[in-house]
Amino acid sequence: MLRFLLHYGIHIIVPIAIGLIFFKNNRIWIILILLSGILIDVDHLIANPIFDPGRCSINFHPLHSYWAIAVYILLFIFKKTRIIGLALLIHILADLIDCYFLLSESN
Repeated sequence: MLRFLLHYGIHIIVPIAIGLIFFKNNRIWIILILLSGILIDVDHLIANPIFDPGRCSINFHPLHSYWAIAVYILLFIFKKTRIIGLALLIHILADLIDCYFLLSESN
């Protein structure tokens, strides 16, 4: 249950909190962009099975690969793409924490 709450809490609550706390102007727009980071889960559709609760997404799905993460970091560095990069990195953080839970469950 903790794994579920942390995983989806980071996907949903963290973007909303960041938007509310750090972005006074265009707050709603920023929150929507940050929440849209979850759209990279579209790459789950090419996996078999589509959803596997025991699978770590990091470096399994194309948009969760180390190369993709490097691009998300680059997006975060540049001011014009910083919010998009942040959205994608928040998503990766949520999935990374989920992977740590999977790893600790297997030990």
